[in-house]
Amino acid sequence: MKQLPLKVPVKHKTDVRTQFAALPFRVSHDKLQVLLITSRRTKRWIVPKGWPMEGVSPMDAAATEAFEEAGVEGKAYPQCVGLFSYQKDRGDLEDLPCVAMVYPIKVTRLLSDYPEKNERRRKWFSIKKAVTKVHEPELRAILKAFDPKNLHG
Repeated sequence: MKQLPLKVPVKHKTDVRTQFAALPFRVSHDKLQVLLITSRRTKRWIVPKGWPMEGVSPMDAAATEAFEEAGVEGKAYPQCVGLFSYQKDRGDLEDLPCVAMVYPIKVTRLLSDYPEKNERRRKWFSIKKAVTKVHEPELRAILKAFDPKNLHG
């Protein structure tokens, strides 16, 4: 996959932070689908993501976020399928520039009860539809290029 150059607009002298993101996917009736969730504040469609965790691999941190934010259980893959940048909206505080590393998770089960159930929506989309729902250009490119046949581990 050709990686787009990361564009992280920094308004002030703020460090760029790293997050780990999950790309939950399934193949249903020979069609690839990805699970998107809504953000808590703006209700935009996004992928689950969160901060690094002490002593936890990036893949496992992404899987933890997928469970907490979307009720996902499944097989996480150790390959980072891409990076995307975005500005984390922190409400009254200054936005925080972030780069998220994306790890695929083949969903085996969606739980009906999970920690952020009442704070977010989740929905399955075809890749084509998901690309129209997310705002970040680099995430769109990751979705377009994603092929689970290329995963190993």
